[in-house]
Amino acid sequence: MATITCYGAAQEVTGSCHLLRTAGTSVLLDCGLHQGSRARRHLESEAFDFNPASIDAVILSHAHLDHSGRLPALVHEGFDGPIYCTLATAQLLPIMLFDAYSLYQNDLKRINRKNQRQGKALVSEGYSIDDIQTVLKLCRPKAYHQEFSITPTFQTTLLDAGHILGSAITRITLKERDRQKTLVYSGDLGKQGTLLMNDPALINEADIVMMEGTYGDRNHRDLTDTLSQFKHILASAYERNGNALLPAFAVGRTQELLLYLGKLQQSQELDDWTIFLDSPMAIEVTHVYDQWLTTLDCEGVQSLSDGDATLLKNFISSLHLTIEPEHSMAINKIKNHAIIIAGSGMCTGGRITHHIKHRIWDRRNTIIFVGYQAQGTPGRAIVNGVQNIKLFGEELQVNASVETLGGFSAHAGQQELIDWLSHFKPSPRVVLVHGEADALDALSNKIWQELQLQAEVPARGQVVAF
Repeated sequence: MATITCYGAAQEVTGSCHLLRTAGTSVLLDCGLHQGSRARRHLESEAFDFNPASIDAVILSHAHLDHSGRLPALVHEGFDGPIYCTLATAQLLPIMLFDAYSLYQNDLKRINRKNQRQGKALVSEGYSIDDIQTVLKLCRPKAYHQEFSITPTFQTTLLDAGHILGSAITRITLKERDRQKTLVYSGDLGKQGTLLMNDPALINEADIVMMEGTYGDRNHRDLTDTLSQFKHILASAYERNGNALLPAFAVGRTQELLLYLGKLQQSQELDDWTIFLDSPMAIEVTHVYDQWLTTLDCEGVQSLSDGDATLLKNFISSLHLTIEPEHSMAINKIKNHAIIIAGSGMCTGGRITHHIKHRIWDRRNTIIFVGYQAQGTPGRAIVNGVQNIKLFGEELQVNASVETLGGFSAHAGQQELIDWLSHFKPSPRVVLVHGEADALDALSNKIWQELQLQAEVPARGQVVAF
């Protein structure tokens, strides 16, 4: 009998990690970081709840850190098997892991300076640059729809999840004795009908479906309505003589935002903004996206350009790329009419936190959230309406206007999740992961109402046998 043990993203949104065990084979589905408050970043250095050396292989759904960020720690603790992912994910992975390592080192130094002053033991490094290099050497990229074998009885295929570049739905076929079982792990499913990403692939057959439910309790606005809302928010900020701050994930949200801003510019609805992409990582990631545009649903790029333009080349006339720290700091001198796109998307670190520090107290400014804000993050606190927030040891008043554009989310909404699930015939067993408990409960109830399927919502560490 096969089992799945959920070691992360069980009744929570981040830290995706699920261990699939069959007779003689152990395969990890994702190995992600918990993202939230600064302290939670260090879970990559905590002990795993299983023996990493016993894992035969990892199947990685996509490059976001909440799905990939603990791979170096897994290697550090003895894992040396293949890591299967798509070709694009293999290109994005070094960008993500090296950037995360830099943040991790900075946090570790800060913690150890504090521990040293207080006479406490120093925290040792949970993984090294060498471990990241090993992760990259272990990657075995596969094309979409290319079936591959982990063992003779363990067949796997990756299908387009439509979430970010390279994101994948994993279909696994297991043969135990004379019986064949099919597991489908959704990873993160994208929204339908976006300008950049393809719609998630539809699958018809499975014995068990493990599906994400990040937005299991709500639907997103229509894209046309969202673009209209975006236009009006920017127009209002422009009239107030302010600036607009957009905390954005370097992979996915940033590239979509560039596309939407280009669409507004083409229709002459962008006003006279100066746009800054203030994220070296997002710039590097967007170069990777540009290499894959012909494989994406890139009607937006095709309709807004002469065919030669890419997301970073001749696409938005007022776009400035800031790589050097001094150029980033210089943005703070701009008094008005600057759109600043910077990471991190949940305001847990990165350059956006400096821009927020300099501008959140000013009523003329606007902060626009375009992605999911996990519990325990500064972004979630701001969206929830806190009146004061502490950044860099300083208490700041939240006077800036705060807006949320759910229609730009990279995740499928509730009805899209149910519609995707409805294509499985006959009805499979359903396990819901990657969502906060309330969202998964709401999704479970809706699945029962519409599909008459009893969905399971496992807790962390719970074993699902099938």
